Amino acid sequence: MSPPLPLEPSPARYPSVFMRYLAATRPAFLSVTLVACVLGLATAYRTGLALDAVTALVTVLFALLAHAGVNVINDYHDGLSGADALNTERLFPFTGGSRFIQNGVLTLRQTARFGYGLLALVIAAGLWLSWHTGPGLLAIGAGGLLAGWAYSAPPLRLMSRGLGELAIAAGWLLVVVGSDYVQRGSFDALPFIAGLSYALLVANLLFINQFPDHAGDAAAGKRTLVVLLGPQTAKWAYLLIAIVAYGWLLGMVGKDTLPQKSAAAAMTLVLSFTAARDLLEYASQPAALEPAIKRTILAANLHGMVLAGALMFG
Repeated sequence: MSPPLPLEPSPARYPSVFMRYLAATRPAFLSVTLVACVLGLATAYRTGLALDAVTALVTVLFALLAHAGVNVINDYHDGLSGADALNTERLFPFTGGSRFIQNGVLTLRQTARFGYGLLALVIAAGLWLSWHTGPGLLAIGAGGLLAGWAYSAPPLRLMSRGLGELAIAAGWLLVVVGSDYVQRGSFDALPFIAGLSYALLVANLLFINQFPDHAGDAAAGKRTLVVLLGPQTAKWAYLLIAIVAYGWLLGMVGKDTLPQKSAAAAMTLVLSFTAARDLLEYASQPAALEPAIKRTILAANLHGMVLAGALMFG
């Protein structure tokens, strides 16, 4: 039996203003960005570059701030649309947003100011990094911020058009590429090649979270891929994304584009495929999907770390 899900936030639980705003960023879920940064640094190191500790640290810090800002902005727009308020089948803390707006911890206005303020800090850091590394980082950073903002914000609202998974995969692939670029000062194919399987697994994490949320999303007019296709059809897309991710990795290893030891990252397919099995069985029973969501989180993070280790030490 799984342990009970944690209690949702309340004003009494966060009397400290600092802790209130920190928790609103959903820090436990920022690990996927940390792993993406490590993977990008690993691709740079793989090609013989000596990593610069200062720029590497700034890259990681502000990539995490960007992800935090996107989390908060997503909460704001889901609060504005009513999608989170209508979500009665959520599996907190994995789906249904942070619940800070719905439970009165932060107002809509406070959430918007905080989210866009975080992104403003990221833009300033990106300009500094671009000055020290190269103008290509401006394009990478702009693309990443656009993907994160457009995921939930109008007028694009990509997640409401069935394009959320594409935005997520592109955004996290750009984190890998950007982390490599800061060290290299130029573009290289390796971070794109190494980062794609990881980015697809991160997209699968956002995808599986849509199943508990789909009733609330549909009621709010948020046409995610699960809403558009229906849970019984959409469930097959999770397995397809996983197959493409692991197929890409093994294909690149087979072509010697990635080192042979990179194949060890494919061991996480056990986690992804058992999560897919559960989703195929319980797609219309949101309460039963918690173990599958946890395995999806673990699969993405572990895949990225094993791959980074293989690139650096393989």
